[in-house]
Amino acid sequence: MIIITGRILARPETFAELREASLEHVRRSRGEDGCAHHAVHVDAENPLALVFFETWRDNAAVLKHFADADARAFGAKARALAASPPTIALYTAADLPLSALTGGR
Repeated sequence: MIIITGRILARPETFAELREASLEHVRRSRGEDGCAHHAVHVDAENPLALVFFETWRDNAAVLKHFADADARAFGAKARALAASPPTIALYTAADLPLSALTGGR
């Protein structure tokens, strides 16, 4: 599984437009093959920051997502509306049953 986190800081005058574009991107991405979870949240400590959390089946799904014309257009729009360059991080993760952490309880 691939986990992606991202953060975009909006300018006060661009927040509403960036939020709506982000929600459209999330809704569209959820329908892509290999997308297990895709969400955007407003940062509780900075109401101008949008935080993304995504999980994808594998690298191939992520590469296809980032090659998608709509995803690329969202990235360009997000950069234009942001107060500073957006950040993104990708992680490889393994599914662990809760019992592995709790000793079977």
